[in-house]
Amino acid sequence: MRLADSIAAVSVPDAVRASVSYDQLRALDGSLYWLETRPDAGGVATLTRWTRDKGTRDISPEGFDVTNDVHAYGGGSFAVANGVLWCVGAGGLYQSRRHSDELVLVTPVSVGDLTVGDGELLAVRETERGDELVAVPLTGSPRLRTLIADRGFLSAPRLGPGLLAWSAWGERDMPWDACDLWVASYSSQGHIESPVKVAGGRGESAVEPRWGSDGALYFVSDRGGWWNLFRWDGHEVEAVAPIAGECAAEPWELGYTSYDFLDDGRIVVAVQEGPRHRLVVIDPRGSVRPVDLPYTSIKPYLAAQGTTVGLIGSSPTAAPQVALVHLADDNPRVEVLAKSEHVELSGARVSTPTELRVQVAGGREVLALVYPPTGSTADWLAPVIVRAHPGPTASCLLRLDWQAQFFTSRGFAVVDVDYHGSTGYGRTFRESLYGRWGLDDVDDCTAVAAHLLAAGRAIPGRIFIRGASAGGYTALHAVAQNGPFAAATAVSAIVDPNRWAETVPRFQRAHALRLRGGAGRVQATAVQRPVLFIHGTADDVAVVEDVQVLADQLAARDVPHQLLLLPDVGHYVATSAEAGTALEAELAHYHAVMTAAVNDSHRC
Repeated sequence: MRLADSIAAVSVPDAVRASVSYDQLRALDGSLYWLETRPDAGGVATLTRWTRDKGTRDISPEGFDVTNDVHAYGGGSFAVANGVLWCVGAGGLYQSRRHSDELVLVTPVSVGDLTVGDGELLAVRETERGDELVAVPLTGSPRLRTLIADRGFLSAPRLGPGLLAWSAWGERDMPWDACDLWVASYSSQGHIESPVKVAGGRGESAVEPRWGSDGALYFVSDRGGWWNLFRWDGHEVEAVAPIAGECAAEPWELGYTSYDFLDDGRIVVAVQEGPRHRLVVIDPRGSVRPVDLPYTSIKPYLAAQGTTVGLIGSSPTAAPQVALVHLADDNPRVEVLAKSEHVELSGARVSTPTELRVQVAGGREVLALVYPPTGSTADWLAPVIVRAHPGPTASCLLRLDWQAQFFTSRGFAVVDVDYHGSTGYGRTFRESLYGRWGLDDVDDCTAVAAHLLAAGRAIPGRIFIRGASAGGYTALHAVAQNGPFAAATAVSAIVDPNRWAETVPRFQRAHALRLRGGAGRVQATAVQRPVLFIHGTADDVAVVEDVQVLADQLAARDVPHQLLLLPDVGHYVATSAEAGTALEAELAHYHAVMTAAVNDSHRC
């Protein structure tokens, strides 16, 4: 395979600079707000505001990280009421001075899922004893008041007409396993009375409650096998519009809004089907109409205003961008408000994927997205990087990833695998990895690699596997057995499910317990291929000590490996200030393995 002479490799600075993450898009006070995490600016989450007359501008102080640590992954880190910003950062909850960007510490308590009620700020607080729903008055003394305390987990406090709704799940569950939806009588500065469970229970995940303009409570439930939209009128629950797709994302973070209400009574919903997302509009009669958009991936942050909806969308040729979709008539119009591609990448050629379905032992089928080398011909043959996504409940996303393009522009093919346990295929598929972790996920990735080898696309001895977090565990087990992979890159990797269950943050402990029972700990004596470990020293989800122990054990056995420790970096390496360092190390790792193989063949 030979690349066209005109193909220019994507540089490390360009790949990192274009890897901006947009999150927590919200429509507040007639404006759109969102968080931008910019790797080339230190990796802090900066709050940005867009208005029609003034465009976009940063409104959080430079270097101030708008984030919270509730449930380890945070979410819902800001709210705006009457022109006053409330946000969470290091140190606790802050409030802006009116008509000023200056932030003042209100309370040294970290909270999340901030939402404005009737004269109050409602939020979730996590303690060592469990979760609390709390309220802080918007005016006067900012005294934090506890509304509900639970030994388990709470989220989504949403105030309706004299009622408060929220979600709750137990210590032995993740919110996508079993999550209850509750409603109780409540008035500002009052007390919660007569709580009623509306939905949830064993085998049902009821998430994202929101009050509609009709006074009904809407929520998303997977009681039918897919997360679909339901409505509770105070007496009965009814399906709004059955769809064979996921109308919600797996709730790793607080504050997701996978649907929202337009002023004309329609509901706009982001639906995931495998690796693809689409936007649909549901009219008051329940009919579903797709919206023609240039996006194939939509984040769970819809923000409706009038007959427009703000979203974070992307496609195979466009990295995530913030856009406003005008839905007043049958011809939707897209207005891009922010995008990460800069002028240096405006003319860059990109690799676009094809979908590959591979049969796996046991009659299973796995889907993968195959990104060929940039500029290659249809009969390409190349070194291949198979990527196991994190989660493992995450999924492949059909969107432009400039860090993947960094490799495809250098002659590699990149392959993303939606192994068993991924979201986007219904509840049964999502639960299929419980007790099988390190087995079925590895088999799925191996089957995809074997297919590419048999099809004459992958070069023998030059096929690699990489993964982050749970995907790092998959990658390590993939090279702890005979198989097609010549080396592995494990980023922020989990090494031992049992040990992880003891060290993982409280929120994810139930997940660790349900996943374990498969391949178990990664044993150094089983690792057969070179490994690159990349890990942040401040990672509190997968502690660095486990990786260090494994690396020491590999060293004692003279197994080729490298351990790249990134000072002060947490669990998310790709959006950290050290993203470029990690990219360079990964590329060098693959080149070193390929060079060693060539030298060995010459000696033979």
